[in-house]
Amino acid sequence: MSSAYEGNYEGAGYGAAGDGGASAAPSPYPDVSDQSVGSLVGQLSSDLSKLMSQEMALAKAEMKEEAKKAGLAAGMLGGAAVAGLMVAIFASAALMYILDTQIPLPWAAVIVTVLWAIVGAVLFAMGRKKLQEVNPKPEQTVESLKEDKEWVKPQKN
Repeated sequence: MSSAYEGNYEGAGYGAAGDGGASAAPSPYPDVSDQSVGSLVGQLSSDLSKLMSQEMALAKAEMKEEAKKAGLAAGMLGGAAVAGLMVAIFASAALMYILDTQIPLPWAAVIVTVLWAIVGAVLFAMGRKKLQEVNPKPEQTVESLKEDKEWVKPQKN
């Protein structure tokens, strides 16, 4: 019975067929023995430059995402304010005239004002909660930079 894993592993890091696995395992690092120190330093500089560009692109993408969340929260707050104002104006007048049939008009106005103050407070609390969900710190970028720092330390030695 043959296994799906059988086959020629030569060139796959397992050594030549029949050598008992005596061949060295492939290194995760490229062979740089034929390159000059200047060439390696230049390549390192180029790689670090490319890495920093990629980190900046990641930070931009994260900041854009967070700005979108903040814009959505601000839009909700603005919409709530406009809607609240319109409702307050028209409903206040109607409610005051309804209450005027039972109590004096000034007291009706006070009652209506208190009701709309409660509505405004609830809308404000909801908008504030949404704004608190926004995180301006680009978490992925910070984590990635920490990893890069840890990677560069052994490379210097």
